[in-house]
Amino acid sequence: MIQHVIVIDIVGLEEKHLNSRLLPTISALAEKGESSKMKPVFPAVTSTVQTSFLSGEYPNKHGIISNGFMDRETYNVSFWEQYNSLVQVPRIWDFIKKKNINLKTAVLFWQNTLYANSDIIITPRPIHLENEMKMWCYSKPVGYYEKIVEQIGEFDLSSYWGPLSSSLSSEWITKAAKYTIEKSKPNFMFMYIPHIDYSAQRFGKESSQVSDDLVFADNIVEQIIDSTKKSEIYENTQFIIFSEYSFNDVNGAIPINVILRNNGLLNVRKIGEKEYVDFEFSRAFAVVDHQIANIYIKSPLDKERIVNILKNISGIDIVITEEEKKYFNIDHQRAGDIIIVANRDKWFSYYWWYDENMAPSFTRMVDIHRKPGYDPLELFIDPKKRFIPFDTGLLKGSHGRPVNSTTQEGFSFYASNIRSNLPKDESNSLDVVQIGRYLMNIL
Repeated sequence: MIQHVIVIDIVGLEEKHLNSRLLPTISALAEKGESSKMKPVFPAVTSTVQTSFLSGEYPNKHGIISNGFMDRETYNVSFWEQYNSLVQVPRIWDFIKKKNINLKTAVLFWQNTLYANSDIIITPRPIHLENEMKMWCYSKPVGYYEKIVEQIGEFDLSSYWGPLSSSLSSEWITKAAKYTIEKSKPNFMFMYIPHIDYSAQRFGKESSQVSDDLVFADNIVEQIIDSTKKSEIYENTQFIIFSEYSFNDVNGAIPINVILRNNGLLNVRKIGEKEYVDFEFSRAFAVVDHQIANIYIKSPLDKERIVNILKNISGIDIVITEEEKKYFNIDHQRAGDIIIVANRDKWFSYYWWYDENMAPSFTRMVDIHRKPGYDPLELFIDPKKRFIPFDTGLLKGSHGRPVNSTTQEGFSFYASNIRSNLPKDESNSLDVVQIGRYLMNIL
């Protein structure tokens, strides 16, 4: 009888990695139970896919339409906000509390878990002081992070994101997960393993660095399984391994806000010899996120013109408006008036300046909240100038596009040691929303 479910979210896994020398533990687990291609929701980015997995709903219901969005009333772009309240539907821990208040849940490093209704939570929450940033993680119960620090040391945020990001982040999360299993034995535990994300973006999906990181991820799964054996819950545990998205190799970026500026749709203000977006007088602005961008428009009268401009831009593959939004289940008020998708080998940069000397100083730093769009170049550093470079050719991998059954692009991965009997679609894949709904009824 299943009494415990452990979900391990490993970014970048694909079905082709199964039964290879890279993933012996995960392959053995799947052989015992089941495995499948997995169809992420659109856009295939972290916050959106995770929320659909945890809620069993599409973005048009839960409201997490990307890793960031623009508030139409304040013109403020929010990126990587962690608040649970941003999710507009219940998630699995909310269902579980109604089902059986004695069932215990734990969630480690998933998005939008700040103040969530889970029994155990760990999520990065650095404290910004006057002259420094103090690394800290929000946790529940109060002091839980501090207890773990006594055992394994502090979590190093620089290993989680930025030019120093590495498998050290996944290693720390694994140690915290093992501590949680052995001390608390949660009925549901969700853990996030990010390190393949770094190497796939830096070097490309077929790189030797990604292969090495896949081996490291498989070892993590082995450690978690061993931890359940040590805690004597292995026989009653269902393991679920999944990946939010797969990667595309890329070779250049589309500066969509520069394009809007060229067409008189985006304005800037010069402040202290630097150019900032003038949200008040800009007619359109693009909030970019990997291979997709949400374009927010001031006046509906501009929409047809902007659509025509976008359809003639080299590198833009799909232009999504009202009816298409419904098809992609992204028709939510937070979504852009227009959503664009880059070609498979391109991604969108958030840049709006013509001369990099006019770029605000924060654009040269690791600053995930002030930048009004996702900046993958934070994974790199200019060794001479010691700041984040603007060379978009450095990036080798990206994601976010919708799945394509014909080309097989975009499918990620699902595996479990127990058969679920979930129905597969015509492309022989499982839908992440179906998996989320299945989770609600396991225990």
